[in-house]
Amino acid sequence: MQEPKLIFSIKATDRKTKARTGIIKTAHGDIRTPAFVPVGSGASVKSLTPEEVKKSGQQIYFVNTYHMIFRPGLKVIKKAGGLHRFMNWPYPLMTDSGGFQAFSLSESGPRQTKSPDEKSLAEISDSGVSFKSAWDGSRVFLGAKESMEAQGILGADLVMAFDECTFYPITEKRAAKAMERTHTWAKICLESRPHLKPYQSLYGIIQGSVYKNLRTESAHFISSLPFDGIAIGSVANSREPREKVFAVLDWTMPLLLKTVRPLHFLGIGEIEDIFLSVERGIDTLDCITPTRMARMGWLFLKNAGLKNKFRFDITRQEYSLDFKPVDPSCTCYTCVNFSRSYIRHLFKCRELLAYRLSTFHNLHFFSRLMEEISEAISKNCFSEFKKAWLQN
Repeated sequence: MQEPKLIFSIKATDRKTKARTGIIKTAHGDIRTPAFVPVGSGASVKSLTPEEVKKSGQQIYFVNTYHMIFRPGLKVIKKAGGLHRFMNWPYPLMTDSGGFQAFSLSESGPRQTKSPDEKSLAEISDSGVSFKSAWDGSRVFLGAKESMEAQGILGADLVMAFDECTFYPITEKRAAKAMERTHTWAKICLESRPHLKPYQSLYGIIQGSVYKNLRTESAHFISSLPFDGIAIGSVANSREPREKVFAVLDWTMPLLLKTVRPLHFLGIGEIEDIFLSVERGIDTLDCITPTRMARMGWLFLKNAGLKNKFRFDITRQEYSLDFKPVDPSCTCYTCVNFSRSYIRHLFKCRELLAYRLSTFHNLHFFSRLMEEISEAISKNCFSEFKKAWLQN
């Protein structure tokens, strides 16, 4: 089995909480934690160049294995020399396993078809997932071994073991079956590690939905295996109540913090949720929130309002004559050079620059927030910092 290149060290811990700072060393650079990981499903953070993503303060981003398999295809990525070269992104990358698509594409069950012989878009079995491409109708099978082979070609620094991400609500019996599959696939992923490049590091994923007994069982099992990092899954479904999402951390983190490995929380990106995750010991988290909301005209701002405390809709009429920056305290390119009025104008005219300026600002906002959180942890005042941000 190839030796991983990931080195994780804890630099500071908060005295009142489990919050901590650290450094994940990878072959393509260091990641200062806690860190937010933006999502670039198609090997791109929409509307921004790699240089702009880096200038926004982001250290790493998430690429979707499923999308890469179908477009542009693994042959193209391999010929290009891997994702880093293909994207011109010489910094750390993270890829998922394709397991999330098993959840998202099959959640609603079989779709309406023209023929009774036509298969649904995704079918899950103990062996893996059979996908039907949404683009050309071709069918691809993805199991644990195949996921490792694909991620080895992609060449991201941090890769996820193949798992079954379940829907909510779900019965305990169905959640247990998904967890058992995830555990079986986890062992196959470790056995398939030779398909990865020597510098790639592998994360195991904890499943079990909202059931304490399943989550603790999964945490024990996954943490007992020689994974380089651990991710907590099945919380990317917006229908899961927040109290259940964070109960999962309360059940699992006491077990996971016993080993010095980076801990990732999948699919978390709201400001309140970032604070709740970090205070429990999470090191990295990913979400589409800042970039997707930017393209919809929602810009992040501390104390933006009572209803949407940390973001506001720039397309509203009230901003047509507002010549202040999006955030007067922000030093990003967008806020230094443009007004709310101008950005609203761009959205109303459907100018592509609207998406670019908004996305850059939102990513910068998240970068700055994580830096301030790290500083608060280092100064042992994280709880006070959190209260100042979240209080009404």
